[in-house]
Amino acid sequence: MTEYTTVSIPKDLADRVDETIEGTSFSSTSDLVRFLLRSIVIQHQKEGTLTEAEFDEITGQLRELGYLE
Repeated sequence: MTEYTTVSIPKDLADRVDETIEGTSFSSTSDLVRFLLRSIVIQHQKEGTLTEAEFDEITGQLRELGYLE
């Protein structure tokens, strides 16, 4: 059985995500976050260690999405 943990995001971001995923195959904010995190982890595992530039790019994307301040 899979264990889960909770990740908190600001309510305004959750509302924006809900609007964004409307009409897509994602049924919830959690689905989208799992997909994004898996994508990052899979890319990291394929390419090995992240370079500083790749880390900065991912951080920038997460910041644009509102996950980081």
